[in-house]
Parts: sequence; C-alpha cells; structure tokens
Amino acid sequence: MTKYQENECHKIIHTATAACSSVALVSAQLPCADNAVIVPIQIGMIISLGGVFGKQIDESYAKSIFGAEIATVTGRGISQALAGWIPVIGNVVNATTAAGVTEILGWAVANDFFANCTIESYA
Repeated sequence: MTKYQENECHKIIHTATAACSSVALVSAQLPCADNAVIVPIQIGMIISLGGVFGKQIDESYAKSIFGAEIATVTGRGISQALAGWIPVIGNVVNATTAAGVTEILGWAVANDFFANCTIESYA
C-alpha cells in the first residue's frame, strides 16, 4: 500500500469509526437502534475505501462486502445485549465495540482492496 493510500484509508476509517462510536455512545439503551445509522456509515466507508484503490463500488456491492463481515455486527449485538442497558457502562461498552468493529472492518476491507488492486491503482 502506498503512503498516500494508507493516509487516505486512515482518514476514511477513523472518520467512520468516530461517527459510529458517537452514535453508539448515545443510543446504547435502545437495542439495535444504532444499526440504522451505523450500517450506512460503514457502507459509505467501504465505498470510499474502494475509491482509494481505484475501485468503483456501488451500494449493493458494498452491502455484499459488509454481509461477508456480518460476524462483527453479531459481536456488537452480543455486547449490547449484555451491557448496553446499563447506563454509562453500557454506553461506553457500546461505543467501544462500535469503534472496534468499524476499525477492524475498515482495515480488513482496505487490505483486501489493496491485495486485489491493479497496477493502475497506484497512480
């Protein structure tokens, strides 16, 4: 991965991570309510990461990539069910989990795009 690509990925992934974490922080006591906001943020992140590597990603393709990473969403659901209902503690757990999931998803997708990008993508 070029330094430029890495820097762009950092910006995209960390922006999405901060947004998802913020949403999760304020909505912990509403089970699964944050998914309506977090999933579109993560799909937007995937589409933006595709652009870094010269890939035209539409929403349906991004959703299929996201679907392949559904285990991370399941993990968030479990942590929210266990602690999300507890004020303050649940908010912190929910925000931390959302941030971790988004970060892992972002870098997994970025590394996959890099591994499968063509030489023209390095320009």
